[in-house]
Amino acid sequence: MSPQPRAFSDIGRRVWRALRLAGLGWVLLGHFSARADGMQALQDFLQHSTSGRADFVQKVTAPPRAGQSPRVKTSRGSLAYQRPDRFRLDYVSPDEQTLLADGQQFWHLDVDLRQVSVRSQKAVLAQAPAALILTASDLRALQVAFDLRALPDADGLSWVEVNPKVVDGTLRQLRVGVRGLGKQAQVAVLEFTDGFGQTSRLELSGFVSGPALPNATFVLKPPPGYQVLRP
Repeated sequence: MSPQPRAFSDIGRRVWRALRLAGLGWVLLGHFSARADGMQALQDFLQHSTSGRADFVQKVTAPPRAGQSPRVKTSRGSLAYQRPDRFRLDYVSPDEQTLLADGQQFWHLDVDLRQVSVRSQKAVLAQAPAALILTASDLRALQVAFDLRALPDADGLSWVEVNPKVVDGTLRQLRVGVRGLGKQAQVAVLEFTDGFGQTSRLELSGFVSGPALPNATFVLKPPPGYQVLRP
C-alpha cells in the first residue's frame, strides 16, 4: 500500500535530517606551516578538482543515553560532483537514499518511504557546507559565510576547520581532511558536528578527480509509483 501524504513541514524536517546525516543541512590552531599547508591544500582542491567521484563510508555517532555507550550507524555509498553547482550522494546500505543537486533544485529520494522530496537548491545548500566545499570555486567563496582556520596535520592529512559565521541552523562545525597538494589535492575526510551533539565522519576512497561525468549523473527521475512532494 502506498504511503499516506504527509504535511510538507514533516517532509522538510526529513530533508534537513538527511542533510545533517550526510554532513550536507554537508571545510585553521597549529604552527604557521600547518596553517599554510592546510589552507593551500584546500585551495588547490577547490581550484583544480572541477569534478570528481568517490566511494564513501560514513559513521554517524549519536550522543550516548544515560548508562549506555554512544550509538554508531555505518552507511556506505558513492558521491559525484561537478562545479559549480551539482553534486550527488547515493547511499546503498543499510538504507537506500539519494541526495542530488541539479543546479536548481535539491532532490531527496527515499526508497523505504517510496517518496521524493524536491526543494529549492539555494535554500537547502545554505545549511550544507560540505556540499559547498564540493562545489565552491575558491576559499573566498567559502569565507563569505564561514570562518576557516588551519589545524595541525594529522593522519597524513592537512586539516581545515569550518565554522559558520552565523549559527542559525543545525551546523556547529565542519572539519575537512585534504590529501596532497596541487593537482593531486583531494578531500579524504569530512567530519561534521550538528546542534544535537551528533557527529558524522565521511571517509572517501577510490577518489577520481576530473572525470567527464555524463549529464544524466545529476538528473533524478522519480521511479513509477513514488510520491513526489514539493513546497
